[in-house]
Amino acid sequence: MKTSILKLTTVLLFMIFVSCENNNDDDVLTNISAAQVTELTGIAASGSWTITYYFDDKDETDHFNGYTFTFNNDGTLVASNGTTDINGTWSISDSDDDGDDDSPDDSDVDFNIAFSAPADFADLTDDWDIVKYSAVRIELIDESGGNGGTDKLVFEKN
Repeated sequence: MKTSILKLTTVLLFMIFVSCENNNDDDVLTNISAAQVTELTGIAASGSWTITYYFDDKDETDHFNGYTFTFNNDGTLVASNGTTDINGTWSISDSDDDGDDDSPDDSDVDFNIAFSAPADFADLTDDWDIVKYSAVRIELIDESGGNGGTDKLVFEKN
């Protein structure tokens, strides 16, 4: 009898531990290697991109409809809709190099974007955490210091 109870308890504990796995799709990439930083820098600078999702308390993707974003090798960033160019800067840096990183994880690498104007583009200014990336998609998040929410930004290659 004791053996059966022990086996049952062991099985139940195992099932509890397995079911507690974190499957959060917004986990920040940590401990990114220098080679991965170089790879992502090359990917970002390899063409033009559009914002396919931007969430800041609500979906604000439509604020960037018609704009393409070009991440230049010299650190400049240009958003263009064919008639208007909006200039900014970008970089990828270790969060230890950035004193204003607001991520709770100090081992992350930041995708930094900066626009001074107009307001919709200035809202993109942040030290974004990299969730995942591929040759055609870059997913970023930022845990907002003001309201405690999580902002999300997704670029897809044109």
